[in-house]
Amino acid sequence: MTTSRNQAYTSNGAALMLPFGAVSGRECAMTAGPGASGLSDLAVSPFGMPLSLLFGEVRVAWIGRTSTHDRQDPRQSLMRQLDRCRGAVPAAWVIVCHFYDVESGRMELDQRGHGTGYEKFDIPIARDGGIADLLDESQHSSRRFDVVICESTARVARRMYEGLSVERVLDKGGVPLFAWNEPIKLDGGRAQLVLQRRINQAVAEYEVLNTLEQSWGGLCTHVREGWNIGKPLYGYKGKTYRHPNPAKAEKGLTKTRLEPDGTRAATVTQIATWRYYEGLGYGAIADRLNADLATYPPPEPPNKERARGTWCKSSVCAVLSNPKYTGYQVFNRRATRSKQGKTNPPSHWVWSSEPAHEPLIPKWMFDEIAVSSKAKRGSRSGSTFSSHPQAKRTYALRGMVFCSCGRRMFGNQRRGLVYYMCWPRNNNRGRIGLHPPGIEAVYIREEAILRATASLLAEQLFRPELALLLQAAGGGGDRRSAHGVVTEQEWWRRRLTALERQQQNLLHQARNGAPHDPFTAALRTSYNDLETQKATVAAEVARFELAADEETLRQQDVPVLAERLAGLGECLVRAPAPLLHRLFGIIELTVRLQDYSDQATVSIQMPTFT
Repeated sequence: MTTSRNQAYTSNGAALMLPFGAVSGRECAMTAGPGASGLSDLAVSPFGMPLSLLFGEVRVAWIGRTSTHDRQDPRQSLMRQLDRCRGAVPAAWVIVCHFYDVESGRMELDQRGHGTGYEKFDIPIARDGGIADLLDESQHSSRRFDVVICESTARVARRMYEGLSVERVLDKGGVPLFAWNEPIKLDGGRAQLVLQRRINQAVAEYEVLNTLEQSWGGLCTHVREGWNIGKPLYGYKGKTYRHPNPAKAEKGLTKTRLEPDGTRAATVTQIATWRYYEGLGYGAIADRLNADLATYPPPEPPNKERARGTWCKSSVCAVLSNPKYTGYQVFNRRATRSKQGKTNPPSHWVWSSEPAHEPLIPKWMFDEIAVSSKAKRGSRSGSTFSSHPQAKRTYALRGMVFCSCGRRMFGNQRRGLVYYMCWPRNNNRGRIGLHPPGIEAVYIREEAILRATASLLAEQLFRPELALLLQAAGGGGDRRSAHGVVTEQEWWRRRLTALERQQQNLLHQARNGAPHDPFTAALRTSYNDLETQKATVAAEVARFELAADEETLRQQDVPVLAERLAGLGECLVRAPAPLLHRLFGIIELTVRLQDYSDQATVSIQMPTFT
């Protein structure tokens, strides 16, 4: 018996059009064999569709997926998907396997199908596995299904690349993929079907991206207006406000701003004070906080089981690195849904247009702490020569020598000579690529640094002018009067430095603002007011400097003191390492290599004697 040109098999509204002369009774007998369809899987139509799908019972595997959003019920969604697929398949087709997942369709294909999110819901569908199990079984000849059906290709994957990858794997195993929202046609070419499917996949990916972009824009607007997102950070508590949208307000929805939280807010300010004025490290600050937990209550993580009840380095670092303590709302600091929560670059952060809550750390102080933290990374704090109890050797320049890549160089001793090295494989937790190609390790001898430092001290520090200041402050004349002059002079100098810092902060904010913005105009007015105060303070500083110079010139024995100071510079190379480390800490010695060459820059900061 040969099928006629117009014969068709119809079931549940789905038409299976058989091409003229596609198969005859003789061919059926020759190709008949074991299997649900009674035809060999090798028999195919001229358009590549297996003829086994045209006759007999066809085993179908159903694939479903739903995400775990709060406004979606995975149980009802999966049941709806299965019911639709049951109504779309022909009567001779039987769904024998059920594969489904409760996860995002935008995940990488190799990460799909391994979750256990479906266990949280009472889904009355026997599960044979996820998409990973489906793809794996499709490659075996003993598979339990002949075709795969889904509600739509968007349920297979939300991104076209992953969707095409799934189709390719199924095609390699000879398993066709059908969808409820596409016609199930076996009579003719696949060009129209492929075109329609690609359009559906492109639309699905567009809808996801468009929704994400609109949601992202709403979050950014929410933050720029000063509203908080998520749990209030340590030191603040949330203050709820009626939602500005009346429709959402009737449903009880609110918005939240931050306000200081008593002793916790004071703790944040104290941490910043210790870091900025005393230069303490994270560990030293944590020790001070743990010494009085009643005054400095520790933070509580969202997971109460992880709570230590004490401060640690990471919790102190989290306080000093969070820009929300400056009074601004900041969003997108971390990639929470990608890159495993890594910190995004500051250029990707979203800031509120103006301060939205009371600051616990001044903006200028936060910026300077951030800069100093990068320079101090990897070094221990404390005034002792070597604070680590297991240290076998001590180095006079510990934490003071920097490589051209910006990292601190560590001490090393070979054949009695001391070197300072920068080796990314050993000094930077395996991060490679900090140095240019061909330069794996950089080192410099300690002796060369000490000789250069001795020359600098002889020229800048151990000079007659400093001897005059020392003798004026420490001997001769009225000690009480001299001490009072120097102390008051230092106060005016610090006041001048503070005014200059405030001007720089205002100038930075004005550059980032719109020219005609009222906030920018107010910044310019504040900048001019600070300039007037700065002129007054500079005049006071000059008056005290003139008085100090006149008092210094009246002292005696200046040549003797200057000669002794110059002699100290000659003995610098042979001085004990602990004494050198203490001296270099006082003068804030810094050594920086220049562009991986044989040159280095040695800088010191003259101390203020009070």
